[in-house]
Amino acid sequence: MTGLFDGVLDRGPVAGATGDTAWLQALLDVEAALAHALADTGRLARDRAESIAAACAADRYDPAALGRAAAGGGNPVIPLVEELTGRVRALDPDAARHVHRGATSQDVLDTAAMLVARRAGGALLADLRGLADELRDLAAAHRDTPMAGRTLLQQALPTTFGAVAAGWANGLAEAADQLDRVLTGRLAVQLGGAVGTLASLGEDGPGVTAALAARLDLADPVLPWHTERGRIAELASALGRICGAAGTAAQDVVLLAQTEVGELVEDGGPGVGGSSTLPHKRNPVAAVSALACARQAPGLVANLLAAQIQEHQRAAGGWHAEWLPLTDLFRRTGGAVAWLRTSASRLRVVPGRMRANLGLTGGLALSERVTTDLAPELGRTEAHHLVADACRESAASGRDLADVLTARLAGVRTRERVLELLDPSGYLGAAAVFTDRVTGGRTGRGAATAPGPGPEPDGGGVPGGPCVSRAPGAGTGTGGPEAHAAPAPGGTPRAHGPAEAPGHDPRPGPEDTDRENNGGRTHER
Repeated sequence: MTGLFDGVLDRGPVAGATGDTAWLQALLDVEAALAHALADTGRLARDRAESIAAACAADRYDPAALGRAAAGGGNPVIPLVEELTGRVRALDPDAARHVHRGATSQDVLDTAAMLVARRAGGALLADLRGLADELRDLAAAHRDTPMAGRTLLQQALPTTFGAVAAGWANGLAEAADQLDRVLTGRLAVQLGGAVGTLASLGEDGPGVTAALAARLDLADPVLPWHTERGRIAELASALGRICGAAGTAAQDVVLLAQTEVGELVEDGGPGVGGSSTLPHKRNPVAAVSALACARQAPGLVANLLAAQIQEHQRAAGGWHAEWLPLTDLFRRTGGAVAWLRTSASRLRVVPGRMRANLGLTGGLALSERVTTDLAPELGRTEAHHLVADACRESAASGRDLADVLTARLAGVRTRERVLELLDPSGYLGAAAVFTDRVTGGRTGRGAATAPGPGPEPDGGGVPGGPCVSRAPGAGTGTGGPEAHAAPAPGGTPRAHGPAEAPGHDPRPGPEDTDRENNGGRTHER
């Protein structure tokens, strides 16, 4: 399945576990296990089972040729069994008569699908759990790094980047748990013969099924599931959920890396993230690629769910419609997770830009806090109207909300109290608590703060502002009070941003220094 787009869409270990060779070997593993199961139940001599198993090596077959031959009977098992029988006949003519005994093509392909799912799913789970763990480290590193929370793409209340990364990690971890439950509890052998009765095996049919399940370490189902496709639906749902969690994180990274936002940077080094025409570009290509993979999942899941409706004892087309969507869904899910893990390893967080963006509204994002503070004295309704009027005046006049509120609340609140209420770092709610629930209170990697007096390069013009923090694995620290932006003396929290110095652009530019602690080596970027 190598192609022009595979470098982008088939990243990670899952691609190899779902390729033509992987599928072919799974089909042959089922045929070998079936022969052994027949021997285990006394229906075939052991040496003949060994002769069949000896011919079940994928490297002896041509997947492309089998695919072309599949057109004759409607599935690739038919030409595979024919070729396998010929190879066994050359070794042991008597054994050749027992190849594929008792099974139908769907039995072999469905059981092979369970093997592919287990193998690919195991690789996916390892990658997914590694990603979730790295995002927990990122969350711990930025437990107390304030940033704007956004709803409907607009600034709402402050939150922390730690809480955002913890949300990514938790969503992925829970999706991993769901896939794990499917892989450990819902993968079952398929053996039913032509119409699900195993008539050709007589009274030994259930025993052979049990022996086959034991050989392949799959569940022994209550009965054949030729047209009851719940297992496929559960796999599809679990994979779709992973893509949803991965896509959500990737979408956030892409949005936060926009030039106008600049709160995250994917730093992949020279030549990574460039443009074919624009020399200055540094695109978040890993997050973009993760998103490209994840966005394909809904259609693939829908195809698999639509194929649930099948006819009588064996489907006419519905079963066939599952093969590629299931394979592609595994591959796209694996690609989404692998790319997001790459993105996480490249991420450079820009706390100064987060502070600057918090100041863009001139304090409006903290209006709820002012209302809450005034409500015990003025009543909730009056406090709400007072603050709403102040917000409208601030927006219309261009004055900072702190100035408007100071005038309107003369004798009720001091200017110092108003400034305190409008400090984003003081209105983060339970963000730290929720982050700790996900991280387990671990000490995150990557939040080292550069020492030294004066403004840091990304500090948004705020003296003493923290330096750019690191991707997971670069330095140590948990963030903390130093990550909070304090109001400038005599000013408002809006002083974090461009309003503090007219014409000042708080975004880090090429001349900015990004100090990293990487394996004990400090270097400049």
